[in-house]
Amino acid sequence: MHNIYTKILASINKYFKDAQKEKAVIGVSGGVDSALALKLAVDALGPDKVTAVLMPEKGVSSEENFQHAKALCQFLKVENFIVPINKYLMDFLALPWKPSNLAQMNTKARVRMVILYSFANTKNALVLGASNKTELELGYGTKYGDLAADIEVLGDLYKEDVYALADHIGLPNEFIEKTPSAELFSGQTDEEDLGMTYKEADTILKKIEEGFNKDELINKGLSPHAVHKVFRLREDNSHKLKPPFTIKAK
Repeated sequence: MHNIYTKILASINKYFKDAQKEKAVIGVSGGVDSALALKLAVDALGPDKVTAVLMPEKGVSSEENFQHAKALCQFLKVENFIVPINKYLMDFLALPWKPSNLAQMNTKARVRMVILYSFANTKNALVLGASNKTELELGYGTKYGDLAADIEVLGDLYKEDVYALADHIGLPNEFIEKTPSAELFSGQTDEEDLGMTYKEADTILKKIEEGFNKDELINKGLSPHAVHKVFRLREDNSHKLKPPFTIKAK
């Protein structure tokens, strides 16, 4: 893990140098992904160059996650702001149509990203994403929401690699042991949304990366349901990581 750690830090430094930027901003939720991304950014750039924004939704975001995020920011000595998103969400309920439950959940992620880019534009900073490779491969995230960023710090790490690196650099156990959740509604968990554990998803994704197809994976004894689900999610959500389609006029 040490080689991975040093390579990520070097890559962050190079990206900022090439972009001629010094400051970074990241949304910190209290989960392991944003906690690890924050720590890597601080180790690479220094605490004085990194700002964290905590954007809880009161009544939905857990107090435990909020307190963990706040404590980590204080421990790492980074500037941090607390911006509850409830008041921003209220205006969307006054639209001429009634937003669906899916639309409302995606709006939460997009509002948070708008807030981060407001800071980034104001302070000449870059927005750090905290999506891991498992989430990116499966499209588990909101287009132009949490999947939008200037640089994905964890984008080449599967979820199990995130846990391993978090443990390696000494992140507190409360980040590593808690149930992953995007907290877009009360009681939400990532693995229930996905219909499988991250361990199952990582196993399948790594085999796909090695060149195995559906039938081969099922013949190896992997869950047919999980295999079909992973392939479907990758296909259905591939658009989330692509730029908008451009119509050719000539």
